[in-house]
Amino acid sequence: MYILIGGGGQVGYYLTKGLLRQGHEVVLLEKDTHRTAQLAEELDSAVGRGDACEARVLEEYGCGRADMVIAVTGDDEDNLVICQMAKARFNVNFTIARVNNPRNDSLFRRLGIDLTISPTQSILHMIEAQLPHHTLVPLLTLTRAGLGLVELTVPPDSRGAGQAIHALNLPQSVNIALIVRGEQNITPTGDTIIEPEDHIFALVTAEGERVLRETVLNEVVTPAS
Repeated sequence: MYILIGGGGQVGYYLTKGLLRQGHEVVLLEKDTHRTAQLAEELDSAVGRGDACEARVLEEYGCGRADMVIAVTGDDEDNLVICQMAKARFNVNFTIARVNNPRNDSLFRRLGIDLTISPTQSILHMIEAQLPHHTLVPLLTLTRAGLGLVELTVPPDSRGAGQAIHALNLPQSVNIALIVRGEQNITPTGDTIIEPEDHIFALVTAEGERVLRETVLNEVVTPAS
């Protein structure tokens, strides 16, 4: 894949190194001259100097043939501009944006960014997952597909505990992809029995998340109007 990355901070630097190790063609764009020189000492031709918010810079570095554009600057507005320009002007198929302020996450999704990564939200979700209570933790959002990856732990009093997955009558908007039970990783089928304290990983739509909360966590969720 050919991948353009906007933002030469630590995130952009390590991301570029990792993608290069995987064999991808990568260009990391950084607008600060001094920082660009530092990056080029190690990353060589994988570094380009220029502001990824500018169309001419994206065009110069072949954004039109990029398979993916990733914006990881420390400024949310810049990340949004980079991704929107990549999609609208250069027809890039997939964009990823770092969201520094969690309040901006829903805005990025509404504006068509395919995937958002929020360091703050990720840390909160990791903490939440370790707390001694049963809740649903969002792990990843795929905006274009309208799907989210969620994790939940089955409480002992769950209505779903002791039942086979097919007996739960879950809609197609819920796809249980993995169950972690102790040291076991279970790829479930319709006949798999849900047990208390199972860790369930599922791909869901917004409606599917609501059903999963009601069926497994015994929550009463009012559909959004």
